Amino acid sequence: MSNKKIFLSLGQQSGFEQEYVQKALDENWITSGGPNVDDFENKLENYLGQESFVAALNSGTSAIHLALILLGVGTGDEVICQSMTFSATANPVLYQGAIPVFIDSESDTWNICPEILEIAIKDRIKKGKKPKAIITVHLYGVPYKVDEIHAIADRYQIPIIEDSAEALGSTYKGKKCGTFGTFGIFSFNGNKIITTSSGGVLISNSEKTKKEIIFYSTQSKDEAVHYQHSKIGYNYRMSNVCAGIGLGQMKILDKKIASRREMHDFYKSIFKDIESVKLFEVLNEEYFSNYWLSAILIEPNDKINRENLRAAFENANIESRPLWKPMHLQPVFDKYPYYGGVIAEELFEKGLCLPSGANIKEEDRNRIKRVISNFFK
Repeated sequence: MSNKKIFLSLGQQSGFEQEYVQKALDENWITSGGPNVDDFENKLENYLGQESFVAALNSGTSAIHLALILLGVGTGDEVICQSMTFSATANPVLYQGAIPVFIDSESDTWNICPEILEIAIKDRIKKGKKPKAIITVHLYGVPYKVDEIHAIADRYQIPIIEDSAEALGSTYKGKKCGTFGTFGIFSFNGNKIITTSSGGVLISNSEKTKKEIIFYSTQSKDEAVHYQHSKIGYNYRMSNVCAGIGLGQMKILDKKIASRREMHDFYKSIFKDIESVKLFEVLNEEYFSNYWLSAILIEPNDKINRENLRAAFENANIESRPLWKPMHLQPVFDKYPYYGGVIAEELFEKGLCLPSGANIKEEDRNRIKRVISNFFK
């Protein structure tokens, strides 16, 4: 019996990547920007629809950073941010010398809580610090409560940066995640639905804004025959080689989403009769999730808890991980304002992310099932 490592979320090649990468090499486009980048942006724009304009960058983090810059966020400004997320959501706020204001989750989607969001906005305004932006997150590919959150943002005229790093292919009421906010972002890190090895995109709603994003991402070079710069720029443009990988990956995007959802159904069948475990699922039929990572909550007792199951997987050479540790509990962020209760903390204490990659084979599933069955026996 094989005991090879089963990873949480590995990338999977389509078999088409080499064709596009070789094209970049043959044409000597081995720099940032280029034909593959243009083609990759076009394919994503066609996929997203909804008048979406995509600028390809070197990471999702870069995308959030440029969105903050384009919204005029600077030193001392405040930006509201979901606490239950990866640190890349919040780090760019500090890049700008701004102040993150963290918000607790709600228990339905594990995302930013609408009620607490409005409480926080009112309180920050009362303190003379109206937030400059809101960064929302579709956690593990499950859409946040879009209608409620955007109604609040509109009421107070605060733009939304939609962190869809984990949500390519997810939808709410049939509309693609990444297209709801003033800006949206995707990540193409190696563990995402599709990968460009490293990379991301920033999504806006106009060609003019897309050009501005590309301007900032290519060192803000003014139109001149010499190198002239009137604004601070960044080396954030996607590589033409990386975009070639992305073009190959786009050919099997739907297949990859289907595979992730099949893994979710696999876990659903396993846990349906285990009362102490709740599988993370969408709230209703208005939500469609790519289920980038399948996650569970374990109601602990003397013998059963999140950490014991994680250790059992580890002993079987199977990778699983706790949910994101909330940002307001992180040493680097614990001095910043936080609004809410303990929902995010409880999710972190009870939650576990399970192997979810599109390349998990039947024999791997059998090993995973065996560990779970023995643990809850």
